Amino acid sequence: MEKFKRLKNEGNDFVKTGEYEEAANKYSECMKLNTEECTVYTNRALCYLKLYKYEEAKRDCDHVLQIEDSNIKAFYRRALAYKGLQVRKKNRAGI
Repeated sequence: MEKFKRLKNEGNDFVKTGEYEEAANKYSECMKLNTEECTVYTNRALCYLKLYKYEEAKRDCDHVLQIEDSNIKAFYRRALAYKGLQVRKKNRAGI
């Protein structure tokens, strides 16, 4: 549990400095220790959104909503992921 907290805090520090790839990696390490902790999934989803990895963000939010069906952050970030996917789809259609 101590290692989980340390990794999560390191991920949070990376988010604060805008280092989203590094933060996502820390949250991924957390998930290896505890797959039921929803905050690391919503945090990693935020990182994926910042990195324009919308499908990955959606997948993390879907996972959270299977565990906590009323998680507001997961709903909001999944909506942002869907929006990003739609924009990407429209851009491809215009190319």
